[in-house]
Amino acid sequence: MMSAATKADPKVMIVGLPNTGKSHVFINLSGQYTAVANSPLTTIDMKRARFKIEEQVYEIIDTPGLLSIYSYSEEDKLVREAILSEPPDVIIQCIDANRLKQSLVLTIELILTGIPLIISLNALDETTRKGIWIDSPGLSRLIGVPVVESIPVAGNGASELKAAIVRAQPGKLSAVSYGPVIDQGLMVLASKLPEHIHFRHLVAFLLMRQDPLVMEYLQKTCGSEIMTELKQEMENLSGQFLGGLNRAIDKHRSSWIDDLVEKVVKRQKVSQKEVYQTIARLTRHPIFGPPILVVILSIMFMLVVHVANGISEWLTNKLWVPVEAILSKVLPAGFWHDFFIGDYGVISLGLVNALLTVLPILTVFLLLLNTLEDTGYILNLSVLTKRILEKLGLGGEGLITLVLGFGCKAMATLTARTIPSKREKYIVIFLLSFAIPCAPQLGLDISVLGLMGWSAFMIVFAVLVLSEICAGLLLNRFLKRTELNLAFIQDLPPIRLPKLKWVLKKTYFRLYSFLRESLLVFLLAAVGLFTLDKLGLLEASKRLLRPLIEGLLGLPLAMVDVMILCLARNEAGVGQVINLVRKGQLNYVQCIVAVILTTMAFPCFATFTAMARTLGVKSAILMASAIFITAVCMAGLLNWVLVVFV
Repeated sequence: MMSAATKADPKVMIVGLPNTGKSHVFINLSGQYTAVANSPLTTIDMKRARFKIEEQVYEIIDTPGLLSIYSYSEEDKLVREAILSEPPDVIIQCIDANRLKQSLVLTIELILTGIPLIISLNALDETTRKGIWIDSPGLSRLIGVPVVESIPVAGNGASELKAAIVRAQPGKLSAVSYGPVIDQGLMVLASKLPEHIHFRHLVAFLLMRQDPLVMEYLQKTCGSEIMTELKQEMENLSGQFLGGLNRAIDKHRSSWIDDLVEKVVKRQKVSQKEVYQTIARLTRHPIFGPPILVVILSIMFMLVVHVANGISEWLTNKLWVPVEAILSKVLPAGFWHDFFIGDYGVISLGLVNALLTVLPILTVFLLLLNTLEDTGYILNLSVLTKRILEKLGLGGEGLITLVLGFGCKAMATLTARTIPSKREKYIVIFLLSFAIPCAPQLGLDISVLGLMGWSAFMIVFAVLVLSEICAGLLLNRFLKRTELNLAFIQDLPPIRLPKLKWVLKKTYFRLYSFLRESLLVFLLAAVGLFTLDKLGLLEASKRLLRPLIEGLLGLPLAMVDVMILCLARNEAGVGQVINLVRKGQLNYVQCIVAVILTTMAFPCFATFTAMARTLGVKSAILMASAIFITAVCMAGLLNWVLVVFV
């Protein structure tokens, strides 16, 4: 067992642009799994672990994507604050070799911190296929820091990174040039800063860019005389450039990066045909994209319905039916029989529902979802919906957050914190909680609807999409716009052939996370229903809700059990819906209404908690109440329409 990290243990921080392999490097160095995907915003909080190089214990920190230290986005400010307020002993910058130019913008700023720096040059297998060769030793000489060639998704480069950490050193300030005037101005500004100011070259650079946070900090910590000198120097420097100092910095920086890339990157005249780029373009194409989506949904539907349901039923028949027969003979009729294997039994409703109904379906679905996620298809697919989402008042940040919601709505809701517009943040969180099923629920919904046929799935899919569009249009129409629309640029991940090892590993950890978080909830929910039943409160609730359940929604009173289970965990409720369908207690129309109700009306507890953290408790309660009332009304209307026309 590794000893606990102490204050004396050096810290290694992994930074880099979004989707550059940071989490893979974190896993390879620490041995501790964290979520990875071929899409940005997978990491939204700091992840920490420990590892050893020889006998020295290091603390390693995985960070969200960082485009630039000179930035105003929430995730960039989070990483910037971590670097400047809790300086690491070593920074590992992950660079996707396919995006070398974009990454060098951040490299320049990291060199200015004076913190020892290592470059982990990732995805070299992809650049090789494109006929691109990067001179890593030459890049290392030019910027004065170790450059380690790495393919972290395959586990390559970890030992080289550990060796580089030991010999890490700050980059060469002299290697980066903005031209003689700006270089001299940077040195003068740095020299005028008080001795107590850390990262003086970086602070001077941000001062030249008129960074508001740095200006505010200097106003508080420097005397008026020093601030006067700094402002005077800034005016003298800025006056030498017609287009302004910021424009001059950007121009000279781009020139320096172009020159550097020209020296270290070589391209073959004849390169391998980029099949993956063609596939990516087709998935985003307005004509070819929708048919590709239909094919993928069809494959997913068939596998979940026929394979996952088949496995679930086979396991139930082979494992639970014989055990239930034995327990029925062993347990005396009455309290203990009902407690363990009755309608609300801890084993029959809790354990069996989680392990034999939900888990097999979730396993097949997550294998498919993780494969699509690692190919990069899901985020490329978002381009197809861009025009629609813009009508709902959503920009690029909101679009990505909604896409992430199909993986985990709670995580996506927390990601919404990075959206600068309060108005857009509110719309995104409402739409996430309203009619977007997370991965576990989507898999179970497909399983339920598959028992009724393809048409049931299409009806529910159409209702959910139309509900999202209508809700978004209404929110966009009535919520007051208080911020200006800001341009959003996000590199789409390339289409890649997924690695079977990482798909299986991600599926394992997601299933493990599901069982760790949910199994006890399933058991406690069963105990809760059992207790309510024995106290007569469950029957009283059914009598009270009969006009709503049987009248408006047209559902059997057994759906009260489902609704109570959904309050604990959505998967528990939908798992019970599957059992009701298998027992013949839900017909075609009732099955559709039940899926709509469980998908739309009940944000899971984790999602509600994320809503409260992001918007505040009062706003979260009001939003959840509005979602529940709207969902019930829509489910009732849908029931009436289906009864009349189907």
